[in-house]
Amino acid sequence: LLEEVLKSDLLHVDETPWQQKGDLLWLWAFISSSVVVFWISNRSGDLIKRILVNNAYKGWLMSDGYRVYRQFLKRLRCWAHLVRKARGLIEAYDKEPQAFGKETLDFLNTLIAAIKNARETPPDTPLSKIYKDQLISYRHACEKMKSSTHEKTRALAVEMLNDWDVIFTVLDHPHLPLTNNEAERALRHWVILRRISYGTRTEQGSRIFALLASIIETCRIRQQCPWRYLESVIGSRQAALI
Repeated sequence: LLEEVLKSDLLHVDETPWQQKGDLLWLWAFISSSVVVFWISNRSGDLIKRILVNNAYKGWLMSDGYRVYRQFLKRLRCWAHLVRKARGLIEAYDKEPQAFGKETLDFLNTLIAAIKNARETPPDTPLSKIYKDQLISYRHACEKMKSSTHEKTRALAVEMLNDWDVIFTVLDHPHLPLTNNEAERALRHWVILRRISYGTRTEQGSRIFALLASIIETCRIRQQCPWRYLESVIGSRQAALI
């Protein structure tokens, strides 16, 4: 599974809290077009370093804004997170966050439409050049709002500026995804299971859970029955021990 992850041209990565006998850990998901791999670990950069950095992963990495991903030059940011934050500002009581939220949402929606059109009819000029003036204008707005007294307005402006090149790199590569939905979908069922089971109780249990979840999700995206696959693997193992 790890070999398939490292060979992928595009990798979606996400993480969600996970309890192991009362200790707060994180369930990490790594998703390519043909494989899903889960690990349960802490939320430091150790796992990312061990899995991707030490193995010199060279593909595109789609993620949220968590800082441990910033070491990857070929990184993509999930625009769905940014759109949700912009919509949240529009619902604020003050006019300043409302105006910045609307400006951000309108700008992102304009670019989303342009990117989708570019996928169908590639433009002669890169979108980053077509929208150069609008990008400059919006960056000025972010520079202004990074000192806002409204916490969430300031946070979004700083986030946009910190990840500016990563967020808008898709303008030069419109075939790349705009969201991290693949990772969120892969985690959804296991988040439900976490709520029911309250996580795992031992390190061995966490390892077994992550392995089985990886097999089940990998079979799902390959349109294979995980139960038949597990049955054949266990049967082969038992036959080899006889």
